Amino acid sequence: MSSRIDPIFVSHGAPTLAAPRLPGEPQLAQRLQEIGRTMPRPKAIVVASAHWSTEDPRIGGSERPATVHDYSGFPEDLYKLSYPVPGAPDIARRTTDLIREVGFSVAMMPAQGLDHGMWVPLRHMFPAADIPVVPISIQAKLDPAHHFVLGRALQPLTEEGVLVLGSGGAVHNLRALGWKGDAATEAWAQGFDDWLFQTLAAGRLEEAIAVSLKAPEFRRAHPSTEHLLPLYVALGAAGAGTRAEALHRGFALGNLSLAAYRFGAN
Repeated sequence: MSSRIDPIFVSHGAPTLAAPRLPGEPQLAQRLQEIGRTMPRPKAIVVASAHWSTEDPRIGGSERPATVHDYSGFPEDLYKLSYPVPGAPDIARRTTDLIREVGFSVAMMPAQGLDHGMWVPLRHMFPAADIPVVPISIQAKLDPAHHFVLGRALQPLTEEGVLVLGSGGAVHNLRALGWKGDAATEAWAQGFDDWLFQTLAAGRLEEAIAVSLKAPEFRRAHPSTEHLLPLYVALGAAGAGTRAEALHRGFALGNLSLAAYRFGAN
């Protein structure tokens, strides 16, 4: 019986998703709960977040990673939340070895905690906080192709019962958000989100990786790319013959995509 766990990408939205209050957030939180409840139970989770970027890949090796509140100006209750999961130094070492095998310079960080891109969605998916979590950094100055290769290095983990999770945002332009909560989604944001869905669902991986050249309104949807790059870590980890399943689609604050995908191997 296979122990494979399909990689997942989630758009983690605003930090308020931790205690949903904005339009669209309750629906995403409920969907994340359903995903966690119905999927095979992972033995560990390796999570790449838009909010941890380093020059070369780094792996968190803490036995008890801290809950990091890496945001400011939000309601006080969000700073009191915690996600006290165990770490998995053995999985961290395994991850480090796999990444080194593809030629990347990589090292473990024994004191690395979990930023909100990591613990907020996981808090909904696995509320018992009893599945070990290993954080992995992205390289914000590098392109989707690099992150696809990084994810491909992690593919053996998916066959060993480890969930590879990318956490970012399918559309992420902070200057284009309607913070009053009642803003409509504009055509450029919906258009990019639709293109991404259609491209992934059709298995057009080369086109998806060449997103900056192929996608409509790419620079408007992603003035900087750090929130899109975790998607390619999850996509690469799925292995050959990848098929994408949209787990959730929707927007918050007008133009902030809440899309989530599961990547399976045919």
